[in-house]
Amino acid sequence: MSEGSAPPLPQKLIPDPDGRNADFYRHAATGRLHLQQCSGCSHFYHPPRYLCRECGSDALAFVPVSGRGRVFSWTVTHRPVDAAWAREIPYATLVVAMDEGPRIVGALRGMDPEGLRLDLPVRAEIEVVTDDFARICFVPAPAA
Repeated sequence: MSEGSAPPLPQKLIPDPDGRNADFYRHAATGRLHLQQCSGCSHFYHPPRYLCRECGSDALAFVPVSGRGRVFSWTVTHRPVDAAWAREIPYATLVVAMDEGPRIVGALRGMDPEGLRLDLPVRAEIEVVTDDFARICFVPAPAA
């Protein structure tokens, strides 16, 4: 380390999801957002489930979706709990109402958090981390 340079930051934690959540992230790691959909009634779900709450079917499959949605809510972090995120301060975590219905949580990319507003059109960008895990990010999108 040279004089005056900051020590390197630790690597960001890679979660180890299980069950249906592991299936969600494994599909995201293909580079495209997938949501679980009921083959019986076409209802979309997130978080993933084992049975459809609309029709009771267990015929639920992950299907690729548009990745488009609108900001429903957000929070801005100014003091990270995990030091690996310190370089990105302040950063926003969004709740996005997807065009298919479910709400997804992800990170804001491509704009300053101060520019956030309710109903802002966004689209998902997938940050593939491993073969089994990807971070879900959202970037501003032109209104459809």
